[in-house]
Amino acid sequence: MQLVGMLDSPYVRRVAVALQLLELPYQHRPLSVFRDAEAMSRINPVIKVPALVCEDGQVLLDSTLIIAYLEERAGRELLPTEAAARLRERRLVGLALVACEKAVQWVYERDLRPPERLYVPWLERVQGQLAAAWRSLEQALAEAPLPHGAAADVGQAALSLAVAWRFTRQLLPGALDPAMYPRTQALADALEAMPAFRAVPHD
Repeated sequence: MQLVGMLDSPYVRRVAVALQLLELPYQHRPLSVFRDAEAMSRINPVIKVPALVCEDGQVLLDSTLIIAYLEERAGRELLPTEAAARLRERRLVGLALVACEKAVQWVYERDLRPPERLYVPWLERVQGQLAAAWRSLEQALAEAPLPHGAAADVGQAALSLAVAWRFTRQLLPGALDPAMYPRTQALADALEAMPAFRAVPHD
């Protein structure tokens, strides 16, 4: 299998960490959707990352669908088995993915749109949604921590939260006050110290 995309994308890194946790062999092709668009288009005509090139040559898109496929390949899910815990995990994954999406939108607005064409109400909406996602995640951690004592304990929610947090803090350093999110910061720090995360750093 080949994972296509740069690790500075939270979606690509989310898949890369999942591959590490599931102990699946793969090759990483760090192609950029901007700098390597032509090469990317030959693999994936819609030029979207992450892209997973399967062993039979089929290409999967979307990090959530890719992780579901990888779990099938590994014979192990990064989700709890008990129904209520499974539902909570999916809720938190959804919030972390919203945080990813809004952080990426903010970065694109800042870096790609000419300042004279910036639509301030839209950016303010994105910023508000990003803050709301992180407040919701911090509250969820206050209600019940996510297990992460060992790599085998790390589920999709903790994985997605940590990757989204690193991306947000790295690309939007002034967007959030980490003092307001102590549980999120502590969880992200603990996970980033694990070999599965260190093997595929954001940088």
